[in-house]
Amino acid sequence: MSITNEQILDAIAEMSVMQVVELISAMEEKFGVSAAAAVVAGPAAAAAVEEQTEFNVILSAAGANKVAVIKAVRGATGLGLKEAKALVDGAPAAVKEAVSKEEAEALKKELEEAGATVEVK
Repeated sequence: MSITNEQILDAIAEMSVMQVVELISAMEEKFGVSAAAAVVAGPAAAAAVEEQTEFNVILSAAGANKVAVIKAVRGATGLGLKEAKALVDGAPAAVKEAVSKEEAEALKKELEEAGATVEVK
C-alpha cells in the first residue's frame, strides 16, 4: 500500500516545528539537495519585483456610445468639449498618466461603464 500526498501532508501538519526542521535536514541529506532560497540574479530582478505605483489609463476604443465616453473623459480630466472629443477620436490615447492604482481603477470603471475599452498600464 502506498502513501498518498494527503497522508504525508496530514502527518507533517501534526509535527512540531523542530520535527519539521529535522525532516527537512534528513531530506536534504538523503536527496543531496538544499532547501535554501534561490539567489536573486541582480538588480534587474529586484526592479521587476518592485510594485508599480504609478499607472497610465489608456483609452483603447470609444465603443458605440461615443458621447457618453466624451462626457466621462471631460469629467475625469477637466478638458473642454473640443479637447475631450479629440482625445476620444484619437484613441488609443492616454486619458491620465502617472496616477495611483485606485484612481486608475476608478477611472477605468467609469469609462467602461460609458462603453469605452480601457487599459491600465
